Amino acid sequence: MAKFSDQRVGVLVDIQNLYYSARVLYGKKVNFKAVLEAGVNERKLIRALAYGIKTTEGMEEKFFEALTKSGYDVMTKDLQIFPDGSRKGDWDVGIAIDAIKMAAKLDVIVLVSGDGDYVHLVEYLQNTYGVRVEVIAFAESSSAKLIEKADDFLNLSENKRRFLI
Repeated sequence: MAKFSDQRVGVLVDIQNLYYSARVLYGKKVNFKAVLEAGVNERKLIRALAYGIKTTEGMEEKFFEALTKSGYDVMTKDLQIFPDGSRKGDWDVGIAIDAIKMAAKLDVIVLVSGDGDYVHLVEYLQNTYGVRVEVIAFAESSSAKLIEKADDFLNLSENKRRFLI
């Protein structure tokens, strides 16, 4: 399936995946507004969701506000801190559930993450709903299998000037 201007698009962003990839690979931050524009690609944006983790310090609030101003609905949950001091904060299951819930109303789902855990989600969306699944991420920190299964892959590393701050 090609890209057409009348396609209904949903964009789902795994903030932590992109943030840490950009920081580790380039020591920079992601331009999430540019990522949204590239994902929509002059098609009909139905919904853009960005999934983030809130810390006890709350230092990310201004960042979440900036995402909202850029066109995202920001979904947050608290960082889990376990008795042994270990921490966990991810949205993999939440992103998968939202993608499945939205798939019947969309032509394209843009998954902004290189996490290989999403391979089965991509296959399910394609085979069950017939939606086009596009992936946007940094190739160097993306699952080869995820890239292979996606209908299209946008490597953010190929245009660092546009996608990094």
